[in-house]
Amino acid sequence: MFNLIKKDLIIQKGELLVSVAIIVLYAIFARQLSPFFIFLVASIFLPLNAYINEEKTKINILWNSLPYTRREIVAAKYVGAALFMVLSIGVAGIILYIFNYSYTIRDMAIGAGLFFIFAAFTFPLFYILKPGYIGTAIMIGFLVFSFVLSSIVPFLTENLTVIIHFLTSLSSLTLYLSGAIIAISLYLLSWTISQFVYQRKVF
Repeated sequence: MFNLIKKDLIIQKGELLVSVAIIVLYAIFARQLSPFFIFLVASIFLPLNAYINEEKTKINILWNSLPYTRREIVAAKYVGAALFMVLSIGVAGIILYIFNYSYTIRDMAIGAGLFFIFAAFTFPLFYILKPGYIGTAIMIGFLVFSFVLSSIVPFLTENLTVIIHFLTSLSSLTLYLSGAIIAISLYLLSWTISQFVYQRKVF
């Protein structure tokens, strides 16, 4: 399994440089953006690009001819995506620090949590849907997700005062732990669904 993760890392060396360039552009020209959004973009870029590239090359046929079980193939994707997320957020943090872009540990945590939620809903699509348009659909979905997220937060703040009061009554630690548990649980559920589908898929 770890050889599959290493393979993804080697293949993604070029994309890592592209990711760094995107973060630098955000740091210079998009200072009005919330830092957590930059961490989210950074964390999603590599794992999503790996899936899209494999969809284009139809490499699943090759994977299934190698001495790896389908369970290991799916596990490598999910474990690798989490590792890439940590790497990407770390690199993004260094770049933003160099460019004096203000952020906090909370921004990094929110970015990581949103990565787990986004990945939980998108990764299974690569195993459930037919190849061809999945990558495009997910990229559009990400843009819609980002737009809705940026629009819904002010709406909730203005209109759902009861929920806001309840949330503000909780300690920061409780909020972060609850968010982390929900996000990671969704990711693990997504992993289980992908594994179930991939075990039964015919190539």
